[in-house]
Amino acid sequence: MTSRTQITLEPEIQRRARQRASDMGISFAEYVRRLVVRDVGSTQTAVNPAIVFDLGASGGSDVAKNKKAMIAEAFASAHKKVRRR
Repeated sequence: MTSRTQITLEPEIQRRARQRASDMGISFAEYVRRLVVRDVGSTQTAVNPAIVFDLGASGGSDVAKNKKAMIAEAFASAHKKVRRR
């Protein structure tokens, strides 16, 4: 979630910042956001990789038991699609 912030700049600084944003093809607000993120760092939090596990049913497949056959099948399928005459 974002929050709205108001800042006060000297007219010349604001003019130059708006010109810089325009030169970069971005809005003044995006220009300011990028400057702040560059100065204080990103606010992104680390994502727990465990969230991708247990998302659905496997339909009874056992990858650990059948992985060699599954990999061979995938390669064979890909090879058939690429083959051109």
